[in-house]
Amino acid sequence: MSDEELDQIRKRKLLSMQHRMSDEQRQGQAEQQMEEQKQALLSKILAPEARQRLNNLKMVRKDFAESIEMQLIEMAQTGKLPIPLSDAQLKQILVQLQSRKRETKIRRI
Repeated sequence: MSDEELDQIRKRKLLSMQHRMSDEQRQGQAEQQMEEQKQALLSKILAPEARQRLNNLKMVRKDFAESIEMQLIEMAQTGKLPIPLSDAQLKQILVQLQSRKRETKIRRI
């Protein structure tokens, strides 16, 4: 291989890496913007105590808390939730959602 060919290969790799980096940055910015919008909506929907409870739940069970956040936003947008949602009301919703969870039992034979 000649030096010119190596330079061309390096330039192509550098360009592809730069494109990948810019795509990742755009994706990261879009995700951050969506998270900020979600948090802004939740601050309008939830009372401070309920918001704190949801944040505590998010520390322990992130996936479960995120699905609840999305459900709360959808319910608020359709008018099915009282705004602001109190801590007691959030507890009741959490209990209902938790009771839907399947229980696994192991029996020995």
